[in-house]
Amino acid sequence: MFIDSAKIFIQSGDGGNGAVSFRREKYIPDGGPDGGDGGRGGDIIFRASDSLNTLLNFRYKRKFVAQNGENGQKANRSGKSATHIVVEVPVGTVLKDIENDKIIADLDENGQELIVLKGGRGGKGNRHYATSTRQIPNFAQSGVKGDSMWIRLELKLLGDVGLVGYPNVGKSTILSKVSKARPKIADYEFTTLSPQLGVVSLGEGMQFVLADIPGLIEGAHEGAGLGHQFLRHIERTRLIIHVVDISGYGKEEPIDAYHKINAELSEYSKVLGEKPQIIAANKCDVLEDMELIQHFVKELESTGNKVFPISATTGEGLRELMFYAATLLKDIPKPALYDRTEEEVLFTVDKDKGYDVRKENDIFVVEGKRAERILQSTNLSDFESMGYFQKTIRRIGIIDALEDLGVEEGDTVRFVDFEFEYRR
Repeated sequence: MFIDSAKIFIQSGDGGNGAVSFRREKYIPDGGPDGGDGGRGGDIIFRASDSLNTLLNFRYKRKFVAQNGENGQKANRSGKSATHIVVEVPVGTVLKDIENDKIIADLDENGQELIVLKGGRGGKGNRHYATSTRQIPNFAQSGVKGDSMWIRLELKLLGDVGLVGYPNVGKSTILSKVSKARPKIADYEFTTLSPQLGVVSLGEGMQFVLADIPGLIEGAHEGAGLGHQFLRHIERTRLIIHVVDISGYGKEEPIDAYHKINAELSEYSKVLGEKPQIIAANKCDVLEDMELIQHFVKELESTGNKVFPISATTGEGLRELMFYAATLLKDIPKPALYDRTEEEVLFTVDKDKGYDVRKENDIFVVEGKRAERILQSTNLSDFESMGYFQKTIRRIGIIDALEDLGVEEGDTVRFVDFEFEYRR
């Protein structure tokens, strides 16, 4: 299993401010309040899509900031709410909060959506604050600020295409040439002891994950040479590139080698034996006898599989091979579910925790998301708005909590980042 990761910054939009306005029409010189509400800020939404294979796009775009809602206007006109930002990620992407490394969500179904950050609520216009005793409210509610955070995207996936063949036929070299993966390469048995994966990017949205499967030997279906473990990895891929050493150096005849590996695949499982294949005849650069290559191509294309003469060392034929693989993948469905190899406890990003009241030395402190929203919605320079602020914090229990802690006349209260003297 391969983990592709990216670190990105996301920020939801602020809510627009409510408007302070009064009707001033002809024949209505002293009309009532008509300030409109502010629009809601844009949400940050993540959506799983099976049209994506990797997180490669997040190398180039790392910040996603939603727009703010528009302010309210006169004549009871509300501000326009901002458009939400939808961030598409591949199916199988895990979202983690970088601050605490907890999992926010595991998006493992195509089309699955999650609102990770909600946009700020728009503030109410002054028309909402008119009462029988307050007929000319000269204040409105400010919009609630949006939230922001850094998150890590982790894509747990298996190779779309598996490189299969005997040890030392050039699979690791192919992987290193067509991707940024850097597998260990040497001339001895079982150089690769676990699958190595790399992303093959061909431009115009064509990309897939290529897996270098450890070399198989005769008897692999019975467990020889860690055969069961390696064959399981091949079984999870959608397409096989069967790499054969056309030079036959140190091995048996190339055609015999091809059939023996295919026999191991079929013996392990019928599904594996019927998996679509492309044949890569590697090390053509060391052969001077072109008739041998032509014979190999003619013989094996009779099986219905396309054969590409290539050289992993020089790169000859690799681009054509990768493009052909990408073309075939378009018509091969993805697995229904990516394996989960660990127990995952999901949690929800909680941006609405209320408030906390405590005493620090001689100062009474009020903090929390709800307290922040109340303060953001208050015009501290307006007497009426401050009066509404005091009524609100009494109504929701903050005053009672302060008094339970022993607050007295003249004590300092720090309400988020605003300090005032307590007055009954």
